[in-house]
Amino acid sequence: MADIFKDALTQAQSQITEQVNLRLTGDDALHAAMRYAIVGGKMLRGFLVLESARLHGVAPQAALNAALAIECVHAYSLVHDDLPCMDDDDLRRGQPTVHKKWDEAMAVLAGDSLQGFAFELLADPANGPHALTLIKGLAQSAGKDGMVSGQMLDIAAETATTPLTLEQITKLQSRKTGCLIEWSTIAGAVLAGDDPAPLRRYATALGLAFQIADDILDIEGDAAKVGKALRKDDAAGKATFVSLLGLDTAKARAAELVTEACAALKPYGDDAQCLKDAARFVISRDS
Repeated sequence: MADIFKDALTQAQSQITEQVNLRLTGDDALHAAMRYAIVGGKMLRGFLVLESARLHGVAPQAALNAALAIECVHAYSLVHDDLPCMDDDDLRRGQPTVHKKWDEAMAVLAGDSLQGFAFELLADPANGPHALTLIKGLAQSAGKDGMVSGQMLDIAAETATTPLTLEQITKLQSRKTGCLIEWSTIAGAVLAGDDPAPLRRYATALGLAFQIADDILDIEGDAAKVGKALRKDDAAGKATFVSLLGLDTAKARAAELVTEACAALKPYGDDAQCLKDAARFVISRDS
């Protein structure tokens, strides 16, 4: 991981965690569960927001509001995804999942609150005249045509009589994972009222590479480093990019996507080096 990206990611994590502590100050169990769900993750989506905002000269507070908002939505999705009625996971980031540390009711409420808080952050007047476009985009990316739809397709695949095809898996993952990555990546351009097309192309390739890398990690990863149970999809007989393409071809495809992602950043020149390093990190990470 190049130092420029490592430093930027670490700084993003610090800034977003500081915002969590400033904005979620309640001393009840609900606030504690919300903080617990956000802090400790990679915060890659928040980093993408901050980096795209930097490229487009967005005011710091508007950028931080959007970065925290996407981390709230991502955290909510993981809290609900871990529930017994969905993936039924006991660990997340090497720690007990929210429903294990508290209970299922608290996990549902914490997830609901995180989602609502995300839109509260985006409605801040400090975000400028284009905030409404960003709010609409997050609603679409996180909802019935985006992440939630992808989760529904993923659950349906568990009981399907035949494994999904490569086209079907690509559609599933573009919604479940790709939509939020795309929103994060174009957020800076949207807030600035600039053309998001180059960053959208970058995000499309990045999101797919991210999921292929996840499938590879599920086979080759170390559970202690990944922080959650591995090989559950394989045990359940679910089709993945690895099961359909084979391990070597999946790795090659992920590398091709990183090349595509970096090429999409050409309009930004050397200013986009950090985002190029982020794309390379996505397929080399161990967690």
